[in-house]
Amino acid sequence: MSLRYLTAGETHGPQLTAIIEGMPSNMAVDFEQLNFQLHRRQKGYGRGRRMQIEQDTATIAGGVRHGRTTGAPIALIVENNDWKHWMKIMNVEPIEGTDEEKRRVHRPRPGHADLNGGLKYDLKDLRNVLERSSARETAARVACGALARQLLAAFGIKVAGQVIRIGEIEAPAHNLPIDELIERTEQSSVRVVDQETEQKMEAYIDQIKEDGDSIGGIVECMIEGAPIGLGSHVQYDRKLDGRIAQAVMSINAFKGVEIGIGFEAGRLRGSQVHDEIEYDESRGFTRATNRLGGFEGGMTNGMPIVVRGVMKPIPTLYKPLRSVDIDTKEAFTAQVERSDACAVPAASVVLENVVAWEVAKAFLEKFGGDSMEEIRANYENYLAQLARY
Repeated sequence: MSLRYLTAGETHGPQLTAIIEGMPSNMAVDFEQLNFQLHRRQKGYGRGRRMQIEQDTATIAGGVRHGRTTGAPIALIVENNDWKHWMKIMNVEPIEGTDEEKRRVHRPRPGHADLNGGLKYDLKDLRNVLERSSARETAARVACGALARQLLAAFGIKVAGQVIRIGEIEAPAHNLPIDELIERTEQSSVRVVDQETEQKMEAYIDQIKEDGDSIGGIVECMIEGAPIGLGSHVQYDRKLDGRIAQAVMSINAFKGVEIGIGFEAGRLRGSQVHDEIEYDESRGFTRATNRLGGFEGGMTNGMPIVVRGVMKPIPTLYKPLRSVDIDTKEAFTAQVERSDACAVPAASVVLENVVAWEVAKAFLEKFGGDSMEEIRANYENYLAQLARY
């Protein structure tokens, strides 16, 4: 069975819920690490007041017993602390009152799902769209990814992330080992490896906020230790880099994705793009470089997976844009709501966990079994096969 999940819940509802199906039995669950990923998502310079209200923790309500998965569907719950202020407005039962009392939204915000969703689902209260389209849903996705990366870690596969750019400020390139990268970015308010860039980015975000504006950026995920052969070349929808690209583009506010050097390949010669093949007895087949980001033919080639995503500026601004009222059809200036001036560091965490999920899914498809013991036997047999090749 394929690894999959569904999420449910609204940004101002009582909770976010996720159901994970296909996780093997006998995987040890580190609850501290699970919640650590949720806490990482809430951090980062430029976040708004909502992150001061929520202290995200995940409760497991099924599929885990005595610290280990049972093979049954896993139920995850992340409660919304802000729900207590919205209990009447978000009640599932009908309520009486004026539009103002119901907090009905009839003025769509540019850059959000408000208008498109209202038109598609024939909803006259756009709150029914914005509540679900909110990036708050990524808390549930990070919780799912947190379990996926624990599965990967059991097989020596490491996941890291970093911020490459915030607006006009770009972090300098480096070649740090993945463990040092994880350690240094975790100490940074903007998830970069050097303090000078961090200070520049903080000052830049402060200026953007003072201007009543918002800013986006570019984030990167790296996965080290994935074996050769995850994904497949035989059908378009089995190519793992394609599946990762879809997952990245599904993150709120993401507008582009790159694998390896990505769009830079469009201006280089073939000799400057493709990774030459090498061999030695201890490591087997390797590549001299990793410009293709760990993929050839839709399959992992044993090099680190490198994925970047670009996040647009958050569209809820303190310097609001123009829009049109769906009731009166008259122009207005979009209302100001609490927002983040910059959520790029948090987006880096979301990217890590979304990519980790897709790699874990492909890992189970390749080495699938109902228990961790069965998967490990399949995995070790495959590594022996590679060594004999």
